[in-house]
Amino acid sequence: MAADPAFLLRLNAETARLLQQQDRQGRAIRHWQVVVICPSRDLNFGDPTPVQEFVERRVVWIELAPERLPPTAPPLQKALAMLLLPEDQLPACSKAIRAEAAGTGLGSEIDDVIAAILVSRFSGRTVPEICAMGGITVDDFTSSVAYREIFGLGQQEGEQKGEQKGRQAEAAAISLRLLGHRCGALTPSQQSRIQALPLSALEALLDSLLDFQGPDDLDAWLSRYAS
Repeated sequence: MAADPAFLLRLNAETARLLQQQDRQGRAIRHWQVVVICPSRDLNFGDPTPVQEFVERRVVWIELAPERLPPTAPPLQKALAMLLLPEDQLPACSKAIRAEAAGTGLGSEIDDVIAAILVSRFSGRTVPEICAMGGITVDDFTSSVAYREIFGLGQQEGEQKGEQKGRQAEAAAISLRLLGHRCGALTPSQQSRIQALPLSALEALLDSLLDFQGPDDLDAWLSRYAS
């Protein structure tokens, strides 16, 4: 949502129109508020003076800009704020949100929200790249509602096997690319071992490599998980 000098006047008018329609249909709304989700309420939404009572009494602002997000914000609000976060901050943010939501009623929903946000921001990226940026596994992403609705999933066994193989190759490719940035040029042996990893191990590697500081960390990981 960007600045819009006519927004407050339009919001007031459209709210009044909705209330009037509901009343005419015999479904009058007596207790109501309007929720506005935006980067910051300091954006130019127009002079509030003509609609000051409406803005002060009826409008609830949910701000998503990092500097406006309260520390006590619920997980869903923090997830929405990922729309505005710099790309390099997304993995840590996603991990913290998922940890906070784990064991709560949101635990099964937060992955879907994060997946939808990542797809909307990075629709041109590959699935493993999106997962790496969001700090979520390929399995979590591809089982999300957002993925199923946007990409669709094959239902027949042959399609599932082909998809599994394609996901493994894609995950290996993005792992090699990210490791090149983290650890420098990889040896042929390292490349071969990574390309031979099953999908579950590649997902674990994608999660772990964000913390790698150099080639020694990669060698230690391979010794432990790819022996």
